[in-house]
Amino acid sequence: MAERITPRHENYSQWYIDIVLQAKLADYSPVKGCMVIRPRGYALWEKIQQIIDGMFKETGHSNAYFPILIPESFIQKEAEHVEGFAPECAVVTHAGGEELEEPLFLRPTSETIIWSMYKKWIQSYRDLPILINQWANVLRWEKRTRLFLRTTEFLWQEGHTAHATSEEAVEETLRMLNVYKKFAEEYMAIPVLTGKKSESEKFAGAVDTYTIEAMMQDKKALQAGTSHFLGQKFAKAFDVTYQTRDGNLEYVWATSWGVSTRLIGTLIMAHSDDKGLVIPPKLAPTEVVIIPIYKTGNKVKVVDYAKRVYESIKGSYSTEFDDDDQYSPGWKFTEWEIRGVPVRVEVGPKDMGADEVTLVRRDTGERTLVKVSQVVEKIKTLMEDIQNSLFLRALEFRKGNTRPISDYEEFKQYFESDGGFAESFWCGSSDCEERIKEETKTTIRVIPFNQPEKPGTCIVCGEKAEQQVVFARAY
Repeated sequence: MAERITPRHENYSQWYIDIVLQAKLADYSPVKGCMVIRPRGYALWEKIQQIIDGMFKETGHSNAYFPILIPESFIQKEAEHVEGFAPECAVVTHAGGEELEEPLFLRPTSETIIWSMYKKWIQSYRDLPILINQWANVLRWEKRTRLFLRTTEFLWQEGHTAHATSEEAVEETLRMLNVYKKFAEEYMAIPVLTGKKSESEKFAGAVDTYTIEAMMQDKKALQAGTSHFLGQKFAKAFDVTYQTRDGNLEYVWATSWGVSTRLIGTLIMAHSDDKGLVIPPKLAPTEVVIIPIYKTGNKVKVVDYAKRVYESIKGSYSTEFDDDDQYSPGWKFTEWEIRGVPVRVEVGPKDMGADEVTLVRRDTGERTLVKVSQVVEKIKTLMEDIQNSLFLRALEFRKGNTRPISDYEEFKQYFESDGGFAESFWCGSSDCEERIKEETKTTIRVIPFNQPEKPGTCIVCGEKAEQQVVFARAY
């Protein structure tokens, strides 16, 4: 019931956990730092997976699978990569009752084992490009965890592509970033900022990392997806070369890109309210729920009428019919609000007498009476409006909590109060970046593609700065 959910203004962190638990999306595992994804949460992940996978296939990618166990020597082949991931790795040292000759790392990411295979598969320019995606689990030994947002084991997809030229690889990197942007905005109804990460924030082993960044309702940023231009680092580490059309040997160029079950956490924090989960219609596993409202004397007639309504809707929308006698209609309304179903159909004796039903929007609670003959078309209109309204509401929230700041004292005061996104010039110095991080607990979330025509002055040191970046506190 709704009283189990802590209001956002009282404790945003607890509000988030309450929704995850009460909407039955996930639960804590006996293994510290891990989670159990419950059927409702997994149905949402399946919906996300289905849509994104289709988008990958439209751009020419195929799915494959690689082992979760990676030899230690592979991890150590790329210096930046091992330095970045070693503290988070889990290592198998014994198996079959014996100590292993070489320790095996449980996959924190798959660049190394995939590139060991690409060495076998790539000999000529005719073998390129390779466009492979993997749906898998990974393990990163996190010290501080939160359901969906950061867990020791999580589900994700990781794309790994190989190309003949740098230009092709960069084009691929940006193409996949735009796939993520399209998914976030058109399906999750979450506006995102796109651009490059700073050197300190980029993926371990990347030449450049590009990101989509979203603002949550507590005004913090969340990195929702990343795409990496890897250059020739992994090709050189694993000696992956190809024969060009001219007969020369060249190293292959690489990309990798991924999103994870963190998207579920993103969706919760971007749209949900104090009543529970709010799911954009395009991602809702259950789009419509029908609840008959009756008394003992008219139960049969109302339920029969509601079933006819159900039959008229179920062919067009994923629909559930809730005629459970154990609970009152009010209890059911609250429970389905917690679950985030976009449209509720209420059917009572008065509705039946007028050949109508009552439609209730999850996002606003607005109620609409509609004739049964028009119900499917009206639901379609509501779904489109809910999807658009959620996006516009999130966009207005981000705009209203984004401020251009050029004075460092103002910058610090901004983040000492409510904060949000700060658009400020940065000289590119890691010292200035680190100072801001230490003094304000903010980081450079993204260096946007769209930059002001004129340079400015660094928010920290006052020197000339070519880049305007977005600072925020982040998950």
